[in-house]
Amino acid sequence: MHSAIRDFIALAEREAAAHADSADRVLAIAPAMRRLAREGVRVLSPDQMRSDPAHYNRNAIHICPQGEISLFALVWLPGQWTPVHDHGSWGVVGVLQGHLQERAYMPRDGEIKANDGIVLRRGGVVLLDPGSVSTFVPNPDHIHMTGVPEDGEICVSLHLYGRNMDSFHIYDVGAGTRKLIDVPHQKVGTDIDA
Repeated sequence: MHSAIRDFIALAEREAAAHADSADRVLAIAPAMRRLAREGVRVLSPDQMRSDPAHYNRNAIHICPQGEISLFALVWLPGQWTPVHDHGSWGVVGVLQGHLQERAYMPRDGEIKANDGIVLRRGGVVLLDPGSVSTFVPNPDHIHMTGVPEDGEICVSLHLYGRNMDSFHIYDVGAGTRKLIDVPHQKVGTDIDA
């Protein structure tokens, strides 16, 4: 594991432990993510930059055994997008290479209390360039889709979550439903802690 990644994980663990509030956690960690993102892909090993022609690829870099944080390198080929989803956690995202889009959705009626009858309306878009950072906190959840347009270029981003990101809700906007899905990840190298 590159020393810059190791130092970032140590800082993120310290800050997550030091702050009970999610907003305080992302505020404390975001500047460190920006410094790391500005280093570019040189901080990643070849295993951490694996892509998949069928869909974006999630390469696990660090998963805390107690489940407090996890760090993934996501590799996006042109035209690859997530479904509309949430995280159930706080998080900090940094772009190392390429350009990433986040398209926001908001519940029309405020808080979502069931898995059906959900009316989402589209929100704004965030365009993330190399070195850019985006953060989110739960309650209300950060509902969005993320990806790279067809005419874009390969993008590599780091995603730090306040839990082991092994599941999240995906939304069917047209049907007004959501479901919790398990999401596997590629374990890379020998630095995974779980």
